[in-house]
Amino acid sequence: MFRKILIANRGEIALRVICAAKDLGIKTVAVYSEADRHSLHVRFADEAVCIGPAKSSVSYLNIPAVISAAEITNVEAIHPGYGFLSENPSFAEVCETSQIKFIGPKPHIIREMGLKQRARAIMEEAGVPILPGSKGIIGSVEEALSLASDIGYPIMLKASAGGGGRGMRVVRSENELPSMLAQAQGEAGAAFSNSDVYMEKLVEGPRHIEFQVLGDEYGNVEILGERECSIQRRHQKLLEEAPSPSVTPALRKRISDSLRVAMKSIGYSNAGTVEFLMDADRNLYFIEVNARIQVEHPVTELVTGIDLVKAQILIAAGERLDSIITSRVVLSGHAIECRINAEHPRTFAPSPGRINGLNLPGGIGVRVDTAAYTDSVIPPYYDSLVAKLITHGKDREEAIQRMRRALSMFIVEGIHTTIPLHEQILQDERFLAGEFDTSFLANLHADVPAAPPPAAEVAAGD
Repeated sequence: MFRKILIANRGEIALRVICAAKDLGIKTVAVYSEADRHSLHVRFADEAVCIGPAKSSVSYLNIPAVISAAEITNVEAIHPGYGFLSENPSFAEVCETSQIKFIGPKPHIIREMGLKQRARAIMEEAGVPILPGSKGIIGSVEEALSLASDIGYPIMLKASAGGGGRGMRVVRSENELPSMLAQAQGEAGAAFSNSDVYMEKLVEGPRHIEFQVLGDEYGNVEILGERECSIQRRHQKLLEEAPSPSVTPALRKRISDSLRVAMKSIGYSNAGTVEFLMDADRNLYFIEVNARIQVEHPVTELVTGIDLVKAQILIAAGERLDSIITSRVVLSGHAIECRINAEHPRTFAPSPGRINGLNLPGGIGVRVDTAAYTDSVIPPYYDSLVAKLITHGKDREEAIQRMRRALSMFIVEGIHTTIPLHEQILQDERFLAGEFDTSFLANLHADVPAAPPPAAEVAAGD
């Protein structure tokens, strides 16, 4: 087992890794930017090293600075969390070269899964259903026009090395395709330094479903059920739940069996997520692999009873999967996660600033993952996530009821948050019935009540 690990991240995920490490008796090293000097992950780690100014490109994304911090503190492994360097194969390779264990998949697996057309080919060969689309990157406008004609409009152009909705364009007619292709390639190049784009058939009104994977370094793979991630804005998830209300036990088994074959075939190890789109007939189609832990991993933890972050560390330390998961995986009850972001709940304008008052909900079936505290500052430089509020119940109805109760008792003063939006979602008849898709939020948006100004602004006005 490792004696000490470094966490190459910040905020709630850094704290989450610290908790898992403490449970295993492992010491931790936090890295932090100048903007995060007073953050909780710095306070609760055993050691902390400042790695640069506030801007992430010169701190959390600065590979030499992270590796230097690891070397001077004599750590044996690095956990990258999610975002930042978590899916950077070059960082994983530098860790290996520096004889520091990367707590995640092998570098070549991260690289392969990051190239979405390569991942599509692997999944197709293993029998995982994929969307009709190009076999590789699109080389020219002429090729794109020919492919689109064969597939049929509408189609989706997607960045091969991308994510988060960047480098994506919906094309509904032949006339639009040349300009949309140029836009997608330009955006992909700017965002990922890779302008490669591929094509898929567009599924209208899809649901977004993802399956959790764990693999050890001995060729063993387990699939831990699925998560429903259709409540999202501009391809950014806001609310997730497990299991999905739209996935039947038979479908879950069929997809899990094919994924087990696919992930074993590539030698996948550590945690990962395989994402799918579901059409109106409840057919699932593979879209991509995220070779890391996900923001929404707690809902899977609550319905399986498996600590995924602890499992990541154990796998990286050489433990076999059957010593971590000692009995057949059974999904128990239902879990929901609401991302509480520092954003106006109607306009989604960022709302960084100081939290002047904070009350975190509790009680049976309620979990809060956060690095926020009274007088802490949500900086403008990073993701706007303030907290993840997760509830668990014996069924979906109880999980929803507990989430309503928890949201009503969650108080954040000084900044705007998305709490009112989540309260609105949990009252919507379509959500309650489990009948929604990725367009849900766009249709709900007009009905979200205007939020009052934060308490600090009211006081200033008085």
